[in-house]
This record gives sequence, C-alpha cells and structure tokens, in this order.
Amino acid sequence: MNDRITQILAQMAVLEDDLRSAVQEQESRMFFQIKGKRVEFERTVRAAHRKFKKNFFRWLVTNRPQNLITGPIIYGMVLPLMLLDFFVSFYQWSCFPIYGITKVRRADYIVFDRQQLGYLNFIEKFHCTYCAYGAGLMGYMNEILARTEQYFCPIKHAHRILGTHSRYNRFLDYGDAAGYEARLEEFRLALGKVR
Repeated sequence: MNDRITQILAQMAVLEDDLRSAVQEQESRMFFQIKGKRVEFERTVRAAHRKFKKNFFRWLVTNRPQNLITGPIIYGMVLPLMLLDFFVSFYQWSCFPIYGITKVRRADYIVFDRQQLGYLNFIEKFHCTYCAYGAGLMGYMNEILARTEQYFCPIKHAHRILGTHSRYNRFLDYGDAAGYEARLEEFRLALGKVR
C-alpha cells in the first residue's frame, strides 16, 4: 500500500472518531442517559414523547396501504434471517478459534433499544425490532465475512466494487504477488488482536 493511501486511511480513521464524538455530543443534548442496556430520558422528554404517540387505530387509519399489503412479505424474511444468523454464528463459533481470529461480538451489532421510545406504539416498536435485527445482523455478518476475507484472501478486486467493508482498503493491491506472499501471515496475525 502506498504512502498516500495509508495517509488517507489514517485521516478517515480520525474523521470517523470525530463523527462518533459529534454524534455522541448530539445524543447528550437529547436529554437521555444510557445505563447498562437501559436508556433513560428526562421526565419532561418522556412526557413530550407520550404526546406524539399514535394509538393503534389512528396509526392503522393513517398508515399507507402498501405497508399493510407488503407486511407478510417483509415479515416472511424472519425465518431466513434467523437461519442465516444461526449458521454464520455457528461458523464463527467453530472456526474462528481454529484460525486464531477474534470473534465478532453479536451484541455490538444487534441492538434492541428503540422499544424504549415512548412516542412509538406497539406496532411501530415491533417494526423497529425487525429492522434492528435485520440491519444489525447484516452488519454482524459483514464483519465476520470481512475477517474471513482478511484471513484467506486480503486482496482488492481489479474492478471497482461498491459497499466494501472497513478492512477492504487496507488489503493488498490486485496483482501484488510479492506482497501476498510476504504479508499474508501479517494479515492473519492481526486478526487475533482485533478488539
């Protein structure tokens, strides 16, 4: 990897840290505190949230018809998602220790905290549970697959691809045979030190 790419990646890491700090600062202005897995809003905020909550019948009448019609299709994906979760977790649980790869913490990706929002009714909270699970599962799987790719083939593609994972830009350039031979073990050992 050339110095310019290394420098840009370092700048990106600094910007990501700045973004996390800015988001955290904004969240602190939303008048809530995180206590373990519980999110606690100030009393006045909780009261304001309750005022925005739609009751089920009002929600049903104002909801878009296409959302109701496609609901069974969307929720039909729950079983495939759960099976995918099981198999990817089993793969990581059984293979990562053999390879010396630090396991991905599922709880860092699949978070169910939207149920604590007082302005959501029970149907909206149910929707949020589905979305938190599905999107979180994709992030969890992405990191498992990224670590797997780093272990077996940390090589960039010749063609430009969209949606690369966070490790991809540090991979070896396409066609760098000498780098692959010289650095593959370095990439593998780094996976045992992932936090």
